[in-house]
Amino acid sequence: MVVSPPESRLLALVRAELTEPVQPIVAEMAAAIAAQHPGARSVLFYGSCLREQQLDGLMLDFYLIVDDYRTAYPRRWLAWANRLIPPNVFPFAYKGMAAKYAVLSEEDWFRLNGPEARNVSVWARFAQPSRLVWSSDAAAADRAIAAVARAAPTLLAAAEAVQGETVLDWWRRAFSLTYSVELRAERGGRAASVVDAQPDRYERFSEPAIAAIPRNSKGGQWPRRRIEGKLLTVARLAKAAFTFSGGIDYLAWKINRHAGTQIVITDWQRRHPLLAAVTLVPKLLRQGAVR
Repeated sequence: MVVSPPESRLLALVRAELTEPVQPIVAEMAAAIAAQHPGARSVLFYGSCLREQQLDGLMLDFYLIVDDYRTAYPRRWLAWANRLIPPNVFPFAYKGMAAKYAVLSEEDWFRLNGPEARNVSVWARFAQPSRLVWSSDAAAADRAIAAVARAAPTLLAAAEAVQGETVLDWWRRAFSLTYSVELRAERGGRAASVVDAQPDRYERFSEPAIAAIPRNSKGGQWPRRRIEGKLLTVARLAKAAFTFSGGIDYLAWKINRHAGTQIVITDWQRRHPLLAAVTLVPKLLRQGAVR
């Protein structure tokens, strides 16, 4: 009997999960998003909507992977902003459905899924289930899948194993650490619920993901990650004021939905979204709406 190496087994699991079918409207939206940007390579669907059957009234989350930022945008400053503070995030509407999508180059996509990235935002999300819902060709699909296969080993390595801890508790603690790095509106038990929603999936991924952790991998760095991560969140909010039409309303909607708050955006805040985003953050921190 031939036994596949750990990386190959993990890659096979990731490929099988990424290619599971999605609702037709999701695939249609992905293709429509890709059509907005020359050089589109792949589109991935992720987030809480992945587990929902009824998508009306929800905002779907996508990542668009492109070959090059300069090719992807007609305006040079958008390419510069995407390279400086990746990703750029844009709203999208299709047949009455709402979505937002983040844009990364294939180079950044691969890097941000791996251990060389202290920033957790990509590898923490793609250590969770996602779907590859559009690709320009087989090579683009393979590159997207290979990048996602880096995410789970990166997450578990960063959290480091604790003696006597079950493997599911390792996953739960790892996600809890990543949630602590970003400014987030989710309630305290959100990180554990990610694992508890699909424990069999995380059990299945555990052995090959752990085996794929590089021997020289270094975990920890969480105090530094927290400082950098929260500052990066504020920087992204500020950038979104220019790239995300209606972004301040989306920010309020998301915080209200996850934290149970009743934030109301004023006309002044809509006219000055950059100032609104920056001034809202300290207020939300004091109220405990974001952590």
